[in-house]
Amino acid sequence: MTELYIEGAPIKDEKAPEGPIEQRWDKRRFSAKLVNPANRRKLSVIIVGTGLAGASAAATLGEAGYQVTSFCYQDSPRRAHSIAAQGGINAAKNYRNDGDSIYRLFYDTVKGGDFRSRESNVYRLAQVSVEIIDQCVAQGVPFAREYGGLLDNRSFGGVQVSRTFYARGQTGQQLLIGAYQALERQIAAGTVRMHTRHEMLELIVVDGRARGVIVRDMVSGEIETHFADAVVLASGGYGNVFFLSTNAMGCNVTATWRAHRKGALFANPCYTQIHPTCIPVSGDYQSKLTLMSESLRNDGRIWVPKEAGDDRDPRQIPEEERDYYLERIYPSFGNLVPRDIASRAAKNVCDEGRGVGPGGLGVYLDFADAIKRMGLPAVEAKYGNLFDMYQRITGENPYEVPMRIYPAVHYTMGGLWVDYDLQSTIPGLFVTGEANFSDHGANRLGASALMQGLADGYFVLPNTINDYLASGPFESLDENTPEAKEAADAVRARIDKLLSVNGNRTVDSFHKELGHIMWDYCGMERSEEGLRKAIERIRELRDEFWQNVKVTGTNEELNQALEKAGRVADFFELAELMCIDALHRRESCGGHFRAESQTEDGEALRHDDEFAYVAAWEFTGTGEQPVLHKENLEYEYVEMKQRSYK
Repeated sequence: MTELYIEGAPIKDEKAPEGPIEQRWDKRRFSAKLVNPANRRKLSVIIVGTGLAGASAAATLGEAGYQVTSFCYQDSPRRAHSIAAQGGINAAKNYRNDGDSIYRLFYDTVKGGDFRSRESNVYRLAQVSVEIIDQCVAQGVPFAREYGGLLDNRSFGGVQVSRTFYARGQTGQQLLIGAYQALERQIAAGTVRMHTRHEMLELIVVDGRARGVIVRDMVSGEIETHFADAVVLASGGYGNVFFLSTNAMGCNVTATWRAHRKGALFANPCYTQIHPTCIPVSGDYQSKLTLMSESLRNDGRIWVPKEAGDDRDPRQIPEEERDYYLERIYPSFGNLVPRDIASRAAKNVCDEGRGVGPGGLGVYLDFADAIKRMGLPAVEAKYGNLFDMYQRITGENPYEVPMRIYPAVHYTMGGLWVDYDLQSTIPGLFVTGEANFSDHGANRLGASALMQGLADGYFVLPNTINDYLASGPFESLDENTPEAKEAADAVRARIDKLLSVNGNRTVDSFHKELGHIMWDYCGMERSEEGLRKAIERIRELRDEFWQNVKVTGTNEELNQALEKAGRVADFFELAELMCIDALHRRESCGGHFRAESQTEDGEALRHDDEFAYVAAWEFTGTGEQPVLHKENLEYEYVEMKQRSYK
């Protein structure tokens, strides 16, 4: 296997403070250098992405007085994919007085990530979570409230307390609007310059520091060069490497992958999250999948028929002939086990032939008991928009017939490696939200993505980027700077190459085939044989892509085929690294399940003596052996043990 990669020197997070874990964030904030308000006006920051992490960072840094330039490929910042999040945002407020605390949120997150995340980062996230809710309430985010007017909470997978704040089934939308209006205020004040419909295609690195980006105006095709004293990537995850995922169709890896090619290490790319509660695939024509919020697992019960091949109307199947398999296998957590466990359990019952719906790839999510217990109006109040969405997509009424769900690619825990300050291995390049790897380990607990995005943008980055910017401003650059000119020329050459191949296969056909390979061999279950086969097929398909792809139109126009082609080209390189990472990690943990490493009853089996580290990969060239740098994970406050939710 080592013929696929080279092992390099270990890597260490030099910024993480020592001492008691509850004091580390305060200690780092105090030791970080500051920039006085007058000097901030002389310093500039580029932020790529306007989701929760990007919008909150731009608004906060703009408010602080920095010159911020923000980019997004959407036609409005508020169309970022964060808007699609449904279920909620975690915070250790303990409003329910049910035993929650900052320490319990920290513990649940480390355990939920299968002991593959950093203790220092996760504890900081739990601390900051408390402040996020106050910030959002002050912005006017309409969180659900109890009868007496207090903020309401619900529980989510992987925990036994209620700590999730929510706004019906549209929490992401409401939180993003809060961040968006804060961003728009700074745009109006002149501290943030917003560039919509611009896509980052290259990172500019001068004297080893990130100093700018090359972007393409997606309407005119113009290639633009922008400089700053620091660059922040808040460009989201890479789940669309699978073609079918719950991500928006525009979500891509290009911003982070271009940085990776320039020297930023990419950490744990094989850690992808399969969400258990998704509307099943309904045909070959689909281009994306739709998520049904995990919050539905609070009141909905998941089951399949006890007998294989039972295709009766679910309402005709009596209780004694149903298998509520999560409640049976995991009596302690029941339907609220973490996402990785719920997803594999659904796969297992479908593999046994007990799946429901077309192709037997589905399980029931049934609200009959909840409607009986709470009444229809109460269910409508909590979940109405989700039920409406399900009915519009499937044509079935979930108030009368159980929903059908099946696991789907949803989130990526891997991303660019960052230190405690959220700085990558390229000085001056900071990475926030889903684009970095830092907080979730091998599996993300539900309602923690919104928490991490806002924590990074509102509270962490503004307190750490100062330490880097305090040594600025840096030398001024222009388009004739050799490194900038080289980066722009490389972008133009790549575009010309894509347009000149003029083959006979569409970009989508390549993307769909790549997605099938990834889902079959690097999806819910991986094996050495399958991963080796995947790497071989990815390489062959990538070669064919560059010889036979057909990209119509020109650069000097709105050209979606060209946009997709650039993104899919990067997905090919990422896909190979994901499979190499999955192959080298001969253990099962969280979202990474190796068939060769499981307990007698089919649960994930970790090997802490061999793999308790972050795998941070260095790019050496397309098709070349990447270099593996290991960051050892040490646990002082949580005991590493095999997870049990039974």
